[in-house]
Amino acid sequence: MMAFSAVTAVHRRIPKEAFYRHLTLTKVLKEKFITDVDKIFVENSLTKDNLNLTAESKIQEILLLSLFLKKREFDTKIIEAIAKQNPHKLVFLLVYEDSGQLAIWHGKLYCTEWRMAADVELEARGFSLDEIWDSFVEQIAVSEEHAKAVGELSIDERLAMQEQIIKLEKQIRKTEDAAWREQQPKKRFELYQRLQDYKNQLEELISG
Repeated sequence: MMAFSAVTAVHRRIPKEAFYRHLTLTKVLKEKFITDVDKIFVENSLTKDNLNLTAESKIQEILLLSLFLKKREFDTKIIEAIAKQNPHKLVFLLVYEDSGQLAIWHGKLYCTEWRMAADVELEARGFSLDEIWDSFVEQIAVSEEHAKAVGELSIDERLAMQEQIIKLEKQIRKTEDAAWREQQPKKRFELYQRLQDYKNQLEELISG
């Protein structure tokens, strides 16, 4: 459920042509925009005034866009192109049939897992648009699995730490698989040493 004030509601359909006509797209990506996206709506506009915020912000407006897709396995470069070439801060609700996911661009594209569209949740938390934007990034980009590990850091620090955790977890899985397949005792021992080193790094990172 989207917990936004009713005064932020817009629900205005934007013709697809109005989007890709003003975007710099490759021919291939423009074709995918046409074939992958069914319709686009501006659902909400969050501003200092309509949210009755008193704190000043660098961000002037946050828009929530809903994109209804023709297929679930769409090209995410479409979302990246819209986000990177739009002056507003954008949050995307992607809908395919009865499923939905949220997406946001913050240095890179982050997406939640697909779930029932009715179960998609996002809350505007904060006393300024800057804080609300950070809360959106946190809710979408920081996975539940890593939320506790990254702790009380700034959103950029949390995302950087999450990337480090994910990288180490991948290295651990890869090294475990290699050690399991290795037949030579000396090489297997070296792999287990490397594996323990990765696990120690992960433990230090999580425990601080």
